[in-house]
Amino acid sequence: MDVLAAAVWHYWIAVVLALGGILFVITTIIGYVNKVTRPRYPRQ
Repeated sequence: MDVLAAAVWHYWIAVVLALGGILFVITTIIGYVNKVTRPRYPRQ
């Protein structure tokens, strides 16, 4: 039974790490757009 609990625990770690990685990539892209692209093309 401990092996089954360990496998389930590892799946939850994978879900948390995957969501964190996806959020990191999205945040990096948004930060790039705000810092680099937006000043290049200011609103008129």
